[in-house]
Amino acid sequence: MSEATARGDEGSGSGESTGPVAGTRWLNGDELAAWLANSAIMISLPAALDARMQREAQLTFFEYMVLSVLSEEPDRTMQMSALAARTAASLSRLSHVVGRLEKRELLVRKRIPGSGRRTAATLTEAGYDVVVAAAPGHVAAVREYLIDGLGPQELAALRRIGAAVDAAIKRGQPDAGSAASPPGDGAADGGSPAMHPASQPPAGTSTATPRRS
Repeated sequence: MSEATARGDEGSGSGESTGPVAGTRWLNGDELAAWLANSAIMISLPAALDARMQREAQLTFFEYMVLSVLSEEPDRTMQMSALAARTAASLSRLSHVVGRLEKRELLVRKRIPGSGRRTAATLTEAGYDVVVAAAPGHVAAVREYLIDGLGPQELAALRRIGAAVDAAIKRGQPDAGSAASPPGDGAADGGSPAMHPASQPPAGTSTATPRRS
């Protein structure tokens, strides 16, 4: 149900509202415009990044995020549950995508010794080389689609907005490590929390490539 339809239903009939519509804090004009503009960032931007990544690097955006997060670890290894949290994916979705990457020999999985069924993923040399090759194109896309179109004040505002939204989402999650990813693969699979990997070069370098251990 759209907001306009709901508002119309709210005012129909006897004039009294009951059920979930009653008491809803509807968006005013300015709030609605801001929400619709932000929707372009949430939906259109990940889709554009995904399409470009697949075209230029033969990876989905989520696959790139998984490899990139691993590349930032000192030993290029991370427990699957931690990797799921970093990429805002469910363990089942992550396992499916990691399985694909494993078949391409871009990473390997190993069971962690001890009690429980814990598994770690490790980036291979081939996987690292893929991330290194894909990172400059990723950064170029981020600049083209978002960063370079904003001024310093707009970037500062965007940073504050992102931090506020992230904090609000985390407050609403009983267990941040078990956040489920949206259905589908690619752009929406990882969500916004992990859009940053390999977007900045390590200290002392001049190219946007992941850290080499």
